[in-house]
Amino acid sequence: MAAKKSPFFDTATTLGKIVAFFGVSALCGVLAAGLMIPVASLAGSGASAGSEVFDALPASFKGEPIAQPSKVLAKDGSTIATFYSENRQPVELKDISKIMQKAIVSIEDERFYEHNGVDIRGIARAAVNNFTSSSQQGASTLTQQYVNNLIVNADVVNGVDRSEMTVSGSKDIADKAREAKLAVSIEKKMTKDEILEGYLNLVLFSGRNYGIQAAAQRFYSVDAKDLNLQQSAMLAGMVQLPNAYNPEKSPERSLKRRNTVLAAMLRTGAIDKAEYDKAAKSKLALKPHQVKSGCIAADSGAFFCDYVTRLITTDKAYGKTKKDRENLLYRGGLTIQTTLDLRLQQEAEKQSKRIIPADDKSNIGASIVTVEPGTGNILAMGQNKTYGPTDKDKGPVTMINFAVEKALGGAGGFQGGSTMKPYTTMAWLESGHNMWDRISAPNKKNYPESFKWKASCLARGYATSGGGAEGWSPANAVKGYPSSMSVDYGLFNSVNTATITEASKLDLCDISKATERLGLLDYDNYTDFKTGEKTTTAQPISPANPSFVIGSARITPLAQATAFAALANDGEFCENRALTSVTDAKGTEYKVKPVECRQEVSPQVVADMNGTMKKIASQKVAKGSIGYPIAGKTGTNNGANSTWFVGYTTGMTSAAWVGRYDKQSNLETMDKEIAGVTRRWTDSGTWASPLWTNYMKQVGELYPAKKFGNAKSAPKAPPKEDKKDSSNDSKSSDESKSAKDSSKDSSKDKPSNKPKNSTAPKEVKIPKSENKEKGKDKGSSKQNSGSSKAPTPPKKSD
Repeated sequence: MAAKKSPFFDTATTLGKIVAFFGVSALCGVLAAGLMIPVASLAGSGASAGSEVFDALPASFKGEPIAQPSKVLAKDGSTIATFYSENRQPVELKDISKIMQKAIVSIEDERFYEHNGVDIRGIARAAVNNFTSSSQQGASTLTQQYVNNLIVNADVVNGVDRSEMTVSGSKDIADKAREAKLAVSIEKKMTKDEILEGYLNLVLFSGRNYGIQAAAQRFYSVDAKDLNLQQSAMLAGMVQLPNAYNPEKSPERSLKRRNTVLAAMLRTGAIDKAEYDKAAKSKLALKPHQVKSGCIAADSGAFFCDYVTRLITTDKAYGKTKKDRENLLYRGGLTIQTTLDLRLQQEAEKQSKRIIPADDKSNIGASIVTVEPGTGNILAMGQNKTYGPTDKDKGPVTMINFAVEKALGGAGGFQGGSTMKPYTTMAWLESGHNMWDRISAPNKKNYPESFKWKASCLARGYATSGGGAEGWSPANAVKGYPSSMSVDYGLFNSVNTATITEASKLDLCDISKATERLGLLDYDNYTDFKTGEKTTTAQPISPANPSFVIGSARITPLAQATAFAALANDGEFCENRALTSVTDAKGTEYKVKPVECRQEVSPQVVADMNGTMKKIASQKVAKGSIGYPIAGKTGTNNGANSTWFVGYTTGMTSAAWVGRYDKQSNLETMDKEIAGVTRRWTDSGTWASPLWTNYMKQVGELYPAKKFGNAKSAPKAPPKEDKKDSSNDSKSSDESKSAKDSSKDSSKDKPSNKPKNSTAPKEVKIPKSENKEKGKDKGSSKQNSGSSKAPTPPKKSD
């Protein structure tokens, strides 16, 4: 489809249609041009440009808002990034130095304060010059240039093709006549100071830098009000040919042009001879400062910045089409106030890069995202890679945000592993059970395909394990746990079979609903499990595959941090949010997501769960190194390509994730150097838990870390745990297997075959040489319910 032609230069489509002249406060544009009037055109225009034709030309037009940069701001008001198609910072005339005003008038329109928009003497002067000289002079007044810029701006906004009307002066006499008519009209509506202010805020100086304030900052790092004589003369000289007189690219030409402006100022009396001599001898003395556009220029928070821009460009509240929304972002002068706490953000980036350097040859990703309980505000979103475009899926640079879903620039989530086990515990407690209840949890158990897992929300009312005759045989990752234990003990040690046993006694729909109530979606699931219909968006976790209870679903770190924030806030779940306000240049306020919270879990259920998860965080993860109350859950999936620790205080919840984001390859048996160490065993204790701990040591006390609620106590001391299962096939998913650096000799770690009987179970140490069995996965992949084939073995889940 051909581009539109400008209606402002087409009399047939303009006459009688343009009735409103745009107000002075919004008048600005895109290009500044010295309008050249060839004498040949002037000489041959007598008949066609008579008074009747001139009177018929439009004297007004509907302008468009000028382009202004948008800014993304952190919680404290500091700028994260700036977005612009035109870098412009409008200022009032009183905030532009008097000498700058004199410089632009002297070189561009010395009779500015005398004419009525069109300078007849100037036209005559240009005509004589163009007859007698090989050089060409322009006769356009500042007012005409101002009008031209307004028209150009309107054309750009409306998608008009201006390829035939550029700064080269290709417009014909009719075009110039129309501009003159509009200039005369605007002089009747605006004062000279208003026109000068508008012009100096419109004019192009270089590249995408428009207006005197942006130009002063760009080349001298000063405000427009502080420009001195030689600086003003240099900038005033640029507007005729912005690229040719760019002082960084052509310093000698720029210096010569500056002195030409100084001479014009001397001639018009704007300066005296002494001022001229001093300024003409000075150097350009540039102090450039470039404001880059976009998230790539952010010093901190680039991935969060990218997430914010995608929230805006995908939300119809900011425009009907994506193009409309992008125009608003790059031209609308938005002030986007966000929730980001730069103190946390900078530490999140520092610790992520410290745990796995961005350029580490392993290409492992590391991420930590923090959400505030009680508000859902995203406080930090850091990762170890550098933000930027790349054609490769490996290396230190990427635009993939590990914390969020693909639709918003993310990796699309990762298997949650054992960070999903608390949801089964939640359903267990909500069904009337207790943390001290004893359950049978052999190290390995088979669930034949005929076993019916209660799932009342499914059409059949139940789910099956699949796998045909073989069924599903989930196991633990290591030996050494008893075959009977308390729910508390099973959660603390992250025993797969304990969680699965609990699930087998519950309604799977109650567990899946628990995840849904706390906002989780499965980015492997694009089918509505209730209707069977395919969808274009990720759906809640389906209860049709029982393995979801040990972490087979693909979830995002942001979603998991948001969900666990409810456990930090007495069961009140708050939707996460990144924006607190969005306002455009005209003061229009756009609707943003408010703080939206709802009570989803009873405070007592949360307190009972936290009774166990406090011990996980303090004893197994921080190991006593953090003095304020903390809680959380570890997680590792099969092959350890996704390792987690989601921890929290009452003031902040952070999901630390470390793993593969490119081809999702196995980390567990790589036997390769990662972050400077050759590792043969990898789980959440290798990187994710230390990442969280190191981060919290620096920022944990910046938000209140109060005591959690009190868990209910057992009516009597729980019975002793049974003897450990001695099966050779036994596995467990204890997070403790990587409590020490896996690069050390495994013989140094001795197993504990006598777990103590306690409501605060101690970690069972397992020698790393016994931690794995060849050819057997560890816990969190999905089975295909009802499949005739053997199910995919459950993946590792610590």
